[in-house]
Amino acid sequence: MAVPVRQSVKVGGYIVSQRLRRRHKYALVLELEPLFQCNLACAGCGKIQHPDHVLKRRMPVQDAIAAVEECGAPVVSIAGGEPLVHPEIDLIAAELIGRKRFVYLCTNALLMGKKMDRFKPSPYFAWAVHMDGLRERHDRSVCREGVFDKAVEAILEAKGRGFRVTTNTTFFSHDTPQTIREVLDYLNDELRVDQMMISPAYAYEKAPDQDHFPGVEQTRRLFRAAFADGRRRRWRLNHSPLYLDFLEGRVDFPCTAWGIPSYSIFGWQRPCYLMGDGYAKSYRELIEETDWDRYGRGRDPRCDNCMAHCGYEPTAITEMVRAPHRALAATLRS
Repeated sequence: MAVPVRQSVKVGGYIVSQRLRRRHKYALVLELEPLFQCNLACAGCGKIQHPDHVLKRRMPVQDAIAAVEECGAPVVSIAGGEPLVHPEIDLIAAELIGRKRFVYLCTNALLMGKKMDRFKPSPYFAWAVHMDGLRERHDRSVCREGVFDKAVEAILEAKGRGFRVTTNTTFFSHDTPQTIREVLDYLNDELRVDQMMISPAYAYEKAPDQDHFPGVEQTRRLFRAAFADGRRRRWRLNHSPLYLDFLEGRVDFPCTAWGIPSYSIFGWQRPCYLMGDGYAKSYRELIEETDWDRYGRGRDPRCDNCMAHCGYEPTAITEMVRAPHRALAATLRS
């Protein structure tokens, strides 16, 4: 099983409704960043490189709700920073769940055990735990020993309480097909998480580690080899089959940067979650006044090696609705 059926049906219906309204740019997932502060300083992250007065800011609950309602996205990924540092993160999640948005709360899991009582299991809520590899690999990625074990402990606790638990794994140039298989086999078969999200790393301009971001061809070779023995078919990957085809290089897509807009304490980020070319005051301004033609592979050098899900998963999902025969072929491969 990949994306949950309830979510797939709602997102599919939402896309059809947008097409019937002749809307060409619309949000599928909102990347909501209610703060930038984190309790880790990962080597490949460029999201925490802000001065202290910015890191201390917290998004009010009503601002988060208003952003979700303004863009209309059926899915909300709450990121950061570390969302569980926010004192009202449980209220933000509860308000969105009450509006039947599918909420993924991204976390490094260090505070999950302490904060779990504030949340309730729901088909509209999932923990999305950051897991960049097995113990040594993950702890090296997050620059702190013991984090992997804390994350495993939190995942097992959440599963025991009836929560949906997903994971988010980023792969770098020093990963191999074997390290990909090892961590996904472990998450899928040992921890039995509900779904897993994967993505090649994006070269954040301010990330401390600038030496391990993969290029397009390296990414394609890496995933083609990792998927070669058919494990892709049994892993519970939280992706459309066409996006997995894209990672393998079977298909190519243009970036749909507006498909997963990012809203933070600064406003609506241009053009996407990964790049910071200023902020719009409203979602409408973001969509209508951003020069989208400036961005994408072959247009902006910052985009040349990007294959991240925030730009290409929306394209793949939209293509699956537009061309069901392509979706069927990709599904059979998965």
